[in-house]
Amino acid sequence: MKLHSLMAELLTIAFVPFVLIQARAQSGANNPALSSGSGPQVNFGELMNVQVGGMRFAGKVVVEGAKPLWDPIPIVVNCDGQTRYNTVADAKGNFDIQARLPASEVVKTKSDLQKVTAAALVGCKVSAVLDGFESTSVTIVNGTIMDDPDIGTIHLKQDERTMGSTLSATTASAPEDAIKEFEKAHSDQIEKHLDSERRHLQKAVGIDPQFAEAWYHLGKLEEEDKPDDALNAYSKAAAADPKYIPPYERIAALQALQKKWQDVVNATDRSLQLNPAGTPQIWYFSAVGNFNLGRARVAEKAAETSLAMDPSHVAPNTEQLLAVMLAARGAYKDALDHLRRCLTYTPPGPNADLMKQQVAQLVKVVPQTAK
Repeated sequence: MKLHSLMAELLTIAFVPFVLIQARAQSGANNPALSSGSGPQVNFGELMNVQVGGMRFAGKVVVEGAKPLWDPIPIVVNCDGQTRYNTVADAKGNFDIQARLPASEVVKTKSDLQKVTAAALVGCKVSAVLDGFESTSVTIVNGTIMDDPDIGTIHLKQDERTMGSTLSATTASAPEDAIKEFEKAHSDQIEKHLDSERRHLQKAVGIDPQFAEAWYHLGKLEEEDKPDDALNAYSKAAAADPKYIPPYERIAALQALQKKWQDVVNATDRSLQLNPAGTPQIWYFSAVGNFNLGRARVAEKAAETSLAMDPSHVAPNTEQLLAVMLAARGAYKDALDHLRRCLTYTPPGPNADLMKQQVAQLVKVVPQTAK
């Protein structure tokens, strides 16, 4: 297989699996995001099960002045201004930090990715990241494996100064009957009673067609089997409350599946207007959309931003996508380095096999890097 055709195939694999992870919200074993150990719907228990042994830290995040959130809350560990580790809190707000990674396609090279260890995070600050909220931070001071792993509680407080938020103002103004249906749906979501959850959300938006959060969660339920209905629900959520941020990532994912690249960029641009810092997922989709529109430099910068925010690779395939971009402009050595790093954390399978082929092709182009 020639270099350019391998690149094209690699771009497809780098793009499609992550979009599917983002676009499918069905709970249970059939959801790749729940079974792969990656993505915003990650099964927290499954992820922790593969991270065993050695030093670990644990904590809790509490959202003040708001009802329990439906989606996982991102947690980041910052060391001297650099994100060194990231994970998510579970439905009860608990999170675990254990930097040992699961088994992967490790490739021994001089440019191997140096995997961070939990011990290396001592002295670093841990905080939560949630649009429209300010986070306190806790410092990891547990110095040995014998210390209590509990590092404390992170508090999130709504920041009224922000343009956008994870919560919608339409929830506070929704009629009492709509709120009751919404709360019943949340209970069903926790218990994984998906059909009942759908019925209660449909009742909620039937009572109040401007209930943005209800539309958003209804959209997540429809993604697996009815992507058009899901996109319609997300669009209604965004129209009902243009400052409500969550729908834009899901809109970008679904539009990307249809290769509507300008719509992908429109969604990510709107999200970044509301929250300029963005998330790894939003920057990833910005990279995908802009790259397919021929805006290579903008796309490369977006991919680099996503990767810098996501050292634990919660958003899979970003570095792989960046390698494709670099190779496309002839930066073969840098592309090779990124692909080799990808193989240090990519699980065995077709994607890893294709990357190995790509590495072999790139080595021929820049043979000095093979040493």
